[in-house]
Amino acid sequence: MAEKQAKKSEKKNEKKDALQEKQEKRLQEKKAEREKLDKRSQLDEHETLVRILVYDIPGSKNLYTGLTRIKGVSWTISNAICISLGLDKMKKISELSKEEIGKIEHFLKNPSIPDFLKNRRLDEETGQTSHFIGTDLDFKKEFDIKKMKKIKSYKGIRHTMKLPVRGQRTRSHFRQRGKAVGVKKKAAKA
Repeated sequence: MAEKQAKKSEKKNEKKDALQEKQEKRLQEKKAEREKLDKRSQLDEHETLVRILVYDIPGSKNLYTGLTRIKGVSWTISNAICISLGLDKMKKISELSKEEIGKIEHFLKNPSIPDFLKNRRLDEETGQTSHFIGTDLDFKKEFDIKKMKKIKSYKGIRHTMKLPVRGQRTRSHFRQRGKAVGVKKKAAKA
């Protein structure tokens, strides 16, 4: 009988030891993760920013991804820049030389890409196809919306009423402040 109790207590002790070992391993893993996070945060504090045109792009991004931070540069335009200038897509932005940054800026100002990739095709005023970037793109968009409002086209009316322009449903979304729409409460019977 005493032997059985001794074996049971030994098994319990072994289980406790195994649990303590697992807990110690977990604690060590958590410490290692914290150290990694601390190292990353220290790197983030000293991360370089590269200025292309007017936009600051984090140096840790690769070229293909980083160029999309510029307003008016989509993934396809970014790809076209990398291919036409012969730059590696996976090269980090921080590794770019001043000449390469200059080439990219020159390309963005005067893009030599097919017309179907440009964001302003057959402009109504000039009849030319062009590609706008940054604030120029914002101004063109704003002027287009003002023009639609002025001529009172369908899209212009939708813009003035602050409703969705491209056919979305309005039952559940696009609610504005001040407009109370919903279920009415039944009047309490007295």
